[in-house]
Amino acid sequence: MKLNKIMMAAVLAFGVASVAHAAKDQGHGTVTFKGAIIDAPCSITPETVDQTVNLGQVSNVALKNGGQSTPKNFQIKLENCDLNPGDVNGVGKNNAVAITFTGAASVEDAKLLGITGTAKGAGIAITDGSGKVIELGKASSAQALGNGNNTLSFSAYLQGNKASNAVITPGDFQSVADFTLAYQ
Repeated sequence: MKLNKIMMAAVLAFGVASVAHAAKDQGHGTVTFKGAIIDAPCSITPETVDQTVNLGQVSNVALKNGGQSTPKNFQIKLENCDLNPGDVNGVGKNNAVAITFTGAASVEDAKLLGITGTAKGAGIAITDGSGKVIELGKASSAQALGNGNNTLSFSAYLQGNKASNAVITPGDFQSVADFTLAYQ
């Protein structure tokens, strides 16, 4: 009987010790997958679906009388494009794309993206690859695409209020622009 109690105690002790050892957390985490299936001839690369463009710390003096900051380049990359070759005249379907940027408009200039935060008196201009400003809410000129991978190039800069004697208030700012692709 005494031997049974000793054996039972030993089994319980080893069992508790192994459970305690197995329960030790040596790291854990979560993997979340997200995305979207789109009805389009191209996929948008994950790193360019959501991105941040840092416009830097711009002097309020540089923005006086409609002054501009240095443009910062950004890209939207399209991959695995499978384009329609078109008809016998070479007129294709979905072989070009126009992009529309939307967001809250600047109170200084409705064509520009507005900024929020403590900074005031400026807006964000978005330009196409040739430097032409893309008006907020209006489609850009269509860019030709090829089968495979394509890169759409853009720039953005901070532009001060063009009114003479406009006050440019220093401070932090941010803004969000959404983009929509329209294949043609």
